[in-house]
Amino acid sequence: MPSFQDRINSEIPAEVHMISGCHDVQTSADANITSFQLPNPAGRAGGACTAALLQVLYKENGGGPQDCSDQSWVEVLRAMRNNLDAKGYSQVPQLSSSRMIDVNDRMSIVNHPSGTKRAVLIGINYVGQNGELSGCHNDVKNISKYLQQCLGFQSNNMMVLMDDGMHEEPTYNNMMRAFEWIVKESQPGDTVWIHYSGHGGRVEDQNGDEEDGYDETLIPVDFQSSGQIRDDDLLKYLVKPMREGVLMTCLMDCCHSGTVLDLPYRSAKFALQCLSSNSSANSLCSNRFVADGDHVAMEKNGNFDLSHLIEVAAIGVLGAEVASFAAAAAASSGVVGEVADDCCVIL
Repeated sequence: MPSFQDRINSEIPAEVHMISGCHDVQTSADANITSFQLPNPAGRAGGACTAALLQVLYKENGGGPQDCSDQSWVEVLRAMRNNLDAKGYSQVPQLSSSRMIDVNDRMSIVNHPSGTKRAVLIGINYVGQNGELSGCHNDVKNISKYLQQCLGFQSNNMMVLMDDGMHEEPTYNNMMRAFEWIVKESQPGDTVWIHYSGHGGRVEDQNGDEEDGYDETLIPVDFQSSGQIRDDDLLKYLVKPMREGVLMTCLMDCCHSGTVLDLPYRSAKFALQCLSSNSSANSLCSNRFVADGDHVAMEKNGNFDLSHLIEVAAIGVLGAEVASFAAAAAASSGVVGEVADDCCVIL
């Protein structure tokens, strides 16, 4: 009988880490990012989670081209929490993963030195719509700058989606094609970074795999006509088909983002609850680390439904459509001019 981890390795071949801005039930805060003292930030507004993480990474790296080799996962997450708390934000950053990791090990973003580094960066301000945001474009610009200047990412391997009239629109279809493009292109030894800054939501669960009865979602710019991207979709089209040997880090700066990738490992505090319940053979324990000062490890989450994971179909090859979309998005990637916004409220 294969072990739990063997079954996970078979269904999720890549090593995937996700830093999320808050619990599933929390909303993500707006921020005047100048208070985070980032080097030459794009504009005044942005997501508090993105700014808090960049403040930690820049402090460690000093702007140099290196990974966070001297900081552990727990140190990074707790430093983020301290940065947020000092500025009056109540949201709690969290870490989830596709593998059991020791949160006291160093935080690892970059994979094999010879591998290609690729990124999909999505910032949605919902320009002209009710609930318009102000700083999500700035988040993308600031993350893009960090990836290129500090970690050696190249702009021709970065796909940027923003509703600013200069980049590919972050529509439902374009976001899904971006995820499928990076899955198709990434090979063993490569590094992948996914960043989303925009609205996040919760909708009624359709297949019974959510303990709270809700799927967490990303909200594309055309959500009113095309719908929302469910956590089940992200698992199916982004997480599950990523190749073995790829290291993918996802930063989700939106509301209700704690389990938006449906990864099988989360915090020990949640695991203690599931270990005391009567879990079926296919209801497995997963973990996310929560930077609230109480969590010190990661364990399996008893509410992780492996049977649902196995039922997820493999994605198809997108061929010329993806290639043409990737070329257009790459041509419009990189950092563009500053946006002087006042705030970014992610509801």
